[in-house]
Amino acid sequence: MKTRQYSVKVFETTISDENKFISFFDANYKLFKEHLILIKTDKKDISENLKRYLNDKELKYLVNRELPKRQSSSKNRYNSYPREEFQKKEIEVEKKRENLKVLDSLLRSGQELNIDGDLLLLNRVNSGATININGNLIITQIVDGDIRCNGNFMMLKASPKANIVFHEVEVDNSYLKERLNRVELKNNEIIITPVLKETNWA
Repeated sequence: MKTRQYSVKVFETTISDENKFISFFDANYKLFKEHLILIKTDKKDISENLKRYLNDKELKYLVNRELPKRQSSSKNRYNSYPREEFQKKEIEVEKKRENLKVLDSLLRSGQELNIDGDLLLLNRVNSGATININGNLIITQIVDGDIRCNGNFMMLKASPKANIVFHEVEVDNSYLKERLNRVELKNNEIIITPVLKETNWA
């Protein structure tokens, strides 16, 4: 018996409006070519029209299937810390102005930062660290960890180790190229624009 193990990128989505679904995939097609599309719907199956669309685009998909959830490495590292020791590593926000938080601390492996508003981080994000943010995000140093952003935009530069998810879409690190990039959502399309000029953060 021959076996082979695959590591597959999965994009999970719920269909409420078929036209919006197709419009979103048309705009972001390049991001999904290497993904398995996991479609959730309250019906038994998707329409023939949608099947033809996905097949024409040569996208691989499953409908109403449950896949095993992989626990992230950051959570594993978090669980390995004694609670008292981890509390000593909690991140302190140095400045807070209305909806903006400014942080000048290194985000270390095992740390998780949850932000409702906007964040300006003047340091790096190590591998195994996680930022979950509902607002806009600017990180001035390299990102090696996990980012989950649902704001209007984010500005960052990421290494190949990073795992960047913007509005539930995993961003391919090859588009970030270890230089500062602006990532934003316009008309259901994710736009990545390199910031060409060197930025002086001092």
